[in-house]
Amino acid sequence: MRNFLIFSLRMFRYPGALIGSLILAFFSAVGLGTAILAIQPVLQNVFNSQPGATDQTIRDLPVLATELNARLAKSRLPHWLSDRITIPQGIIDSLPTGAYDTALWIFVGLGVLTILGATSSFLHAYLTQTLVNRILTNLRREAFRRVLKRPLRDVITSGPSDMISRVVNDTGMMSGAMLNVIGKGFAEATKALAAVIVALVVDWRLSVVAVVAGGVIGVIIRQLSRRIKKGSKGALERQSDLYRVATESLQGLRVVKVHTAERAEVGRFHKANKKMLRELNRVRTARSLASPLVEAVAVIALGTLALIAIKAMIDKALDPASFVVSLGALGVAGGALKPLTGVITDIQIGTAAADRLAELLNSVPEPGHGFKLAKMPRHKRSLEFKDVTFSYPNQPRPAVDAITLNIAHGETVAFVGPNGCGKTSLLSLIPRLFDPQIGDILIDGLNIRDFSVRSVRRQIGVVTQETVLFSGTIRQNISYGSTDATEDEIIEAARKARALEFIRRLPQGFDTPVAEQGLSLSGGQRQRLAIARAILRDPAILILDEATSMIDAESESKIGEAISDFSRGRTSLIVAHRLSTVVQADRIVVMDYGKIADIGRHHELLGRCEIYQRLVRTQLVGSELSPT
Repeated sequence: MRNFLIFSLRMFRYPGALIGSLILAFFSAVGLGTAILAIQPVLQNVFNSQPGATDQTIRDLPVLATELNARLAKSRLPHWLSDRITIPQGIIDSLPTGAYDTALWIFVGLGVLTILGATSSFLHAYLTQTLVNRILTNLRREAFRRVLKRPLRDVITSGPSDMISRVVNDTGMMSGAMLNVIGKGFAEATKALAAVIVALVVDWRLSVVAVVAGGVIGVIIRQLSRRIKKGSKGALERQSDLYRVATESLQGLRVVKVHTAERAEVGRFHKANKKMLRELNRVRTARSLASPLVEAVAVIALGTLALIAIKAMIDKALDPASFVVSLGALGVAGGALKPLTGVITDIQIGTAAADRLAELLNSVPEPGHGFKLAKMPRHKRSLEFKDVTFSYPNQPRPAVDAITLNIAHGETVAFVGPNGCGKTSLLSLIPRLFDPQIGDILIDGLNIRDFSVRSVRRQIGVVTQETVLFSGTIRQNISYGSTDATEDEIIEAARKARALEFIRRLPQGFDTPVAEQGLSLSGGQRQRLAIARAILRDPAILILDEATSMIDAESESKIGEAISDFSRGRTSLIVAHRLSTVVQADRIVVMDYGKIADIGRHHELLGRCEIYQRLVRTQLVGSELSPT
């Protein structure tokens, strides 16, 4: 509940909407209480006009106004206030007389109050919805920003689907709970309070029973709410698993269809869906019991009130009009309190969502985003790995094991080795996608940990084997991360990446929309756009991780020429599967089991490194080009 209350306090950031909403709810409740109280004189006149009534006095509007002035005079209100609200005698004399006219004008007043109350209720709901929408919009933005600033290691461990579920689904759960608290909860609570006050004013003895019944209802709801909160949190966690299964299946739909694995994926989804069903069923008993139990207590309380009232009327201690008004007021209070059981249930669901959101918002962000950190100067001299060791969570051995390597500025270095030897992991440490547990990475002798991570990443261009494109136009994808790039610079980057030719053949050219994940383009086209994006950044350090794996040999040759020209004056780190790319490197680093096995030129390694010889024979494409 604590986290839900903390998030709910954000409503005070919008004081105008909050105060307006509360005032309107209060006004609506006051109107309801006044309307109930105004019925009492009408009923008294009706009962007193009946044959055989012990009191035949008709209390018309002048009499009621005079009685009100007398009460104000005896009250403890300040004289300046009581004088202002006292009804002038001239107005009293002009009021209509008679039982029927009194009832008519009272009901006209009730009609006006009803219209004003309905208008207040509408405006209250309108302001409440606006208030909650603003709170949740900002909360989603804050949660998404925190996800993007979390360490990549944490996101990989918990899974992107869990993050998406917290940002989108959990905030939705919070929305319903907040609306019920600020909207229905406060409005119904004020109405119930106004009705109880009216009942106490009319006859306090009958109201005591209602207060006791309200306490019993509170205890029941509290006990059921605990079970609802626990089950709701489990359901939200299982919903994250459901998102994960659905996302994996749809993103890999081509693989699913090619391998005729539709039944297997449906089975996987069904299994996750059943787990979620079990969690939802854990709260069904508590949610189903809440309303019947409250109704049962309310009926018992009303029955007790009726017996007490009947005894009091037989003993001439209670007039029928007071009984009817008091019972009606308590009935209105009960009717207003009944929806509160649903409100409290929704609050418990919102509390479970708030706890999960709080875990996300309170998580530690990735290092390097401090405002006091200096900007890393542009790389000009060297890039050094100094005794670097890095391990993934729950892995038996390090992915990068005690690597020391010095690379000069402008040097092209190729990294080769068996699958899983640590090539990509090592290069991922340079832009600080991960931080090594041991050792340091130095750019021009400066530790990258001591500088803003954004300034480090701004001078690094990365193209990976898994090309990532976003929904938008081709122009937007090339200029991604370089929003200040000019049109000429975008076109030049596309030309260097050998993408300009196919772009101009498209109906809308650079304004052609790209489908989700770039599925409207071929693999080679997606790869060339990714290379153009890296070129546009004008990086000092260029990282190509299997960057040409999706491109045919002819295109690769052309792109190789462009990369070769673009790499001049830049430090280029390449993970390649083609021997032709490896041979052109200034140095080749051979890795195995996270360690550096050997370093040298192609012909040197062919003569002395058994691992490299095996790679040339079995893995590097185009090994027939190797010199003997």
